[in-house]
Amino acid sequence: MSQPLHRTALVTDSTANLPAPLIDYWGIRVVPVQVIVGDRAGEEGVDVSTAQVAEALRSGVPVSTSRPAPARFAQIYDEVAAAGAENIVSAHLSADLSGTYDAALLAAAEAPIPVTVVDSRSVSMGLGYGVIAAARVLAQGADVAQAADAVTVTSAASRVLFYVDSLDFLRRGGRIGAAQRLVGSALAVKPILHLAKGRVQPLEKVRTAARAMTRLEDLAVESAGDAPVGVAVLQLDAERRAEDLAERLRTRLPEAEVLLGDVGAVIGSHVGPGMVAVVVSPVPVP
Repeated sequence: MSQPLHRTALVTDSTANLPAPLIDYWGIRVVPVQVIVGDRAGEEGVDVSTAQVAEALRSGVPVSTSRPAPARFAQIYDEVAAAGAENIVSAHLSADLSGTYDAALLAAAEAPIPVTVVDSRSVSMGLGYGVIAAARVLAQGADVAQAADAVTVTSAASRVLFYVDSLDFLRRGGRIGAAQRLVGSALAVKPILHLAKGRVQPLEKVRTAARAMTRLEDLAVESAGDAPVGVAVLQLDAERRAEDLAERLRTRLPEAEVLLGDVGAVIGSHVGPGMVAVVVSPVPVP
């Protein structure tokens, strides 16, 4: 059952990795990011699945991404306006990682109703939890500015941690940031990274994947503290690792709602198979 339509509509992009039940419940509109697999382009979650991306990466097929065209945003903005919305809050992944935010700005300038475009400075459920926070405050009667603030404050307070089997995919995609210095280091075979100031940054170097999972678990518990939190465990081609990690986090954080899912085709194309991420947010999921 979905929430009633508010006069302020919420729009995000597919990199938020929001589970379908939450999208439906809060009435969030999602603009899919473009994924190019080999010579075929499609929309994330529509034409291209996470499984297809994982298989392509394993097979050495080139995979890249592209921001949604401004016209795709314009289509969504027109639809929510026609459905009765009077304002739109459009929240997206860090502008340092993608041109998606810029595409939304271009479409917002021509939209039939006012659009507030928000750079979350985050990605994946770091963005997703921010969008959920905005939905919550809107349901409580918040205005546009308060909803936009809910995105930025919650996304900033959400910790995004991830383990990758190899830095090669991030390096090729240009998303590696300061973690570039870890490439080629014998000690950095199994890096733990995090998102800081809108960019991918190195956090720790571990020797094995098993040790990385243990550190992700400990770091997530430390981030949660004693406050109510939402936790998301996301993976690409690492289901067993992610399932085991989620189960351990449910044991250590019994009051937290722990979601388990795929990282999505867009993010997956940049991190490569074997990736596991944990997002800890001060917003509990209903």
